[in-house]
Amino acid sequence: MFFRWRIVGRYIIMKSAQKQSSTPPVSISLALQGGGAHGAFTWGVLDRLLKDRRLRIDGISGTSAGAMNAALLVDGFIRGRRKGAIDALAEFWLRVSQANPFKQHPIHSAGKPASGWNLDNTPQYSAFDLVTRLFSPYELNPLDINPLRDLVAEMVDFDAIRKHPGLKLFITASNVRTCKPKVFRAPDMCAAAIMASACVPLLFRAVELDGEHYWDGGYMGNPSIYPLVQECDSHDVLIVQINPLHRDEVPTRARDILNRITELSFNSSLVREMRGFATITNLIESGKLTADIYSCVRFHMIDAEDELPDLGVSSKFNTDFGFLTHLHDLGYDAADRWLDKNFDAIGKKSSLDVFNLFM
Repeated sequence: MFFRWRIVGRYIIMKSAQKQSSTPPVSISLALQGGGAHGAFTWGVLDRLLKDRRLRIDGISGTSAGAMNAALLVDGFIRGRRKGAIDALAEFWLRVSQANPFKQHPIHSAGKPASGWNLDNTPQYSAFDLVTRLFSPYELNPLDINPLRDLVAEMVDFDAIRKHPGLKLFITASNVRTCKPKVFRAPDMCAAAIMASACVPLLFRAVELDGEHYWDGGYMGNPSIYPLVQECDSHDVLIVQINPLHRDEVPTRARDILNRITELSFNSSLVREMRGFATITNLIESGKLTADIYSCVRFHMIDAEDELPDLGVSSKFNTDFGFLTHLHDLGYDAADRWLDKNFDAIGKKSSLDVFNLFM
């Protein structure tokens, strides 16, 4: 009941406060990173963006949790336009929380667990971490049971997505054998493609599709940007970044080092791809590339650098509903601030200094 009241209440407030405009909406494409339960931050961002009728989403590229958010948004939009997408995302994250495998910390009255949202010190997570390092998912889960796969298959009408490719959808997975990214498009969309993008190697068997095997797309494209640039009409790409690019301090504890290794790994493909776009943009703006086939892409970013710096890898497995709605609210507010500050830049200029951030 609290969940429904909060989301619906906020929706009513936003609708009444938002100014109606007769001007056509501006088009953007969305690039959604993966990050386990931290994908609830992206849920909040999408919730806010969908409520702004000045925006029209042209395409979405998603990886792992970003892939799930993207698929739920597109399916919900096909069913019921903006409200359908908002409701689908809310229901998905509510149902994810209901399958939470970890016992929660004692809760303070303020709503935050006494020892934070990380699970490092819980007996369940410690045992889980140890066992998954000693045994493979082929040994631990011979029947290949995956409740998340069942949930995605139940909630998303992939046949409808394949028949209605108007809102472009791109999902990235990593080919285990070839070390190449695989981008699934609307004609290829199915539950297996989403789960391939979200296949954490130590937890799940590699997902087989058409004779190839795939792991989490975060290793090779988190998310892939080039489909948005090459195949979408919009020249504005908004990246929702949930894995920190910057850390003020060099980690010295083993757990912090492992956390940072994960962050570096899951940001490396995005950094590499964005460095390429930064170089091309610089050449275009300097007049060294003048052919008609080249055009500037305007980049924007909503990130969680200020909101999630103290959360480690273990919190990505924390699907406690209080945590998920906390992340949702952080994402919602981050998107609200970004719109206030940068909406006028859409269609005109980049609000992200790509060259300084990635070069």
